[in-house]
Amino acid sequence: MKPLKIALIGCGGIMSKHSRVFKARPDCKIVALHDVTLDRVRAFMDKQLADVAEKPSLYTDLDKLYAETKPDAVVIATPHTLHYEQAVQALDHGCHILMEKPMVTQADHAHDLAKRVEKSKKIFVVGYNTPCSPEFDYIRQTIKDKTFGKLELITGYLSQNWKKFTIGSWRQDPKLSGGGQANDSGAHLLNSLCWTVDAPIAEVFAFVDNVGTPVDINSSIAIKFANGVLASIAVSGNCPSDGSHMVYMFENGRIEVDGWGAAWMNVFGPNGKIKYPKVTTEPQTPADNFIDAILGKTAQRTMPRNGIIQSELMEAIYESARTGKPAKPKNR
Repeated sequence: MKPLKIALIGCGGIMSKHSRVFKARPDCKIVALHDVTLDRVRAFMDKQLADVAEKPSLYTDLDKLYAETKPDAVVIATPHTLHYEQAVQALDHGCHILMEKPMVTQADHAHDLAKRVEKSKKIFVVGYNTPCSPEFDYIRQTIKDKTFGKLELITGYLSQNWKKFTIGSWRQDPKLSGGGQANDSGAHLLNSLCWTVDAPIAEVFAFVDNVGTPVDINSSIAIKFANGVLASIAVSGNCPSDGSHMVYMFENGRIEVDGWGAAWMNVFGPNGKIKYPKVTTEPQTPADNFIDAILGKTAQRTMPRNGIIQSELMEAIYESARTGKPAKPKNR
C-alpha cells in the first residue's frame, strides 16, 4: 500500500507536533507545506523536516498545491476564521481533514461543514487532545455507565500567560481569531467538558474581561446541560502559571483530572480513592487517530458534531457576556 500523501496547511507551532507524528509513520508521506510566505514555509521545513529524504513541495497558493500534489489528506492549522473556507476547499478536492481547534468560528459554518463531510464520506477529525486520552475515555464511560451514579456537577479552570505571548499576533485580531482565550486554549477545556458529558447544552451565563485587549482574556462561564448536569468553568489568559484542573462530582464518587492534556487523574468512589482505576484504552495523538481512522484501524475520536457543539457554545458565551443575560445555543 502506498503511503498517504499529507499536506500541511499553516506552518505554526502546533504543526510542528503533527509533522513529527507523520514523518515517523511509514504509512504517511508529507508532500506539501503551505503558509502565507515562502520564508515561513522554508523555515518550518528547515527546522522540522531537515531529516526527511524526500522533501515536500512548498506553497503559498492552495489551488496550486492541490493541483500539483493531489494530497489524500490535509492538516489545517491556520487562523481560526480561515478554517471553514479551507475545509470546504479540501473536501472539494477529495481530502480527509484534521482540523485544529476550534473547528470553525460560526455555528452555521459548523452545521454546513458537517453536511459536507457526511456527503463526502471523508474522515474529519478535530484536533482536541483529551478525547484521544485513556483518562477522558474512562471519564466518558463512567458517566455513560453511571458507575458512580448520576453525574451532577463539574467545575474546572485553565490558566495560561496567553495575553502576553499572543501580543501582536493574529490571535488578538478578532477578524482572524474569531475570539480570544476562551475560543483558543480554552476550547480544549470546554471540549473536554462537552465531549465527556455528551449532552446538548441548555443554557449559558458568562462574564468576560478583555483586560485591555481586542479579545477576551478572562472568562467565567456557567453551563447547564439538557440532562441537568451543571458546570462552571474559569478560563484565565493573564496568569504566568500555566495549569488546568477539572472535577466531576457524582452521587457516589468524584474524578479529578487535568482538563487540558489529561496528564493526571484521581478517582474517588464511595469508599475513598481508587488506587488503580480500570483504564483500558491506549493513548493516541489526534494525528495518529486521524491516520488510523483513515486506514480503518480505529474509530475517530472527534468529528464535526464536536465542532458544532463547540461553536454553539462559544456563540452563547459571547452573547451572554454581551447582553448580561443567560443565553441558549441557537440549535440550527
